[in-house]
Amino acid sequence: MFLPKMLHSLDSSMLEKYTDEIVEVNQKAKEFGLVLTRDEIKNIIVSRNQVLHSYGRVELSVEVTKELAEVFCASPYVDDKNYVSALYELQEIFYYLKNETEDKIGDSPLIAVMKDYFDGVCNGSLELLKSKLEEFAERFRSEPSFRNSFLERDER
Repeated sequence: MFLPKMLHSLDSSMLEKYTDEIVEVNQKAKEFGLVLTRDEIKNIIVSRNQVLHSYGRVELSVEVTKELAEVFCASPYVDDKNYVSALYELQEIFYYLKNETEDKIGDSPLIAVMKDYFDGVCNGSLELLKSKLEEFAERFRSEPSFRNSFLERDER
C-alpha cells in the first residue's frame, strides 16, 4: 500500500531534522559530562521508530526522545558509559507505559514518574524500573481513586 512507503520516505527525509533537534539536548547534557554523537542519535531515532512500530503507535515529532534525554541526563545513575543504552530502554519503557495507561497521562508527567522511580526506589536499575512501572500501570488501571488523584495532580 502507499501509506507504508510514504511513512518510510518520511522517516528517511526527517532523520536529519530529528537528529538536529536532538543535538540541541547536548547543551544540557554537557553539564553532566554527557554528549550524544550524530550517529548515536540516529540509532536512537531508528530504535524509537522500531519501538513505535512494535506498539502500533505513531509520533510525528521527537519531543519524547528529547525530553527523555534532557531529564535523564541529570540522573546520578546515568553516565557516559550507559547514557545511550539507557535512552534505548527508556523509550521502550515510555511507550509501553503509554499503552498500559491508555494514553491518559501526559508525556511530561509520565516521564517525571519514570525519573522519580528510576532515581528513587529503583536506584538506577532499568529492570527494576520496568517492574515498578508495570505495578504502577496496573494500579492506575485498576484503582479509580489512584488514577483520579494522579490525573488531578497531572492537570496542575
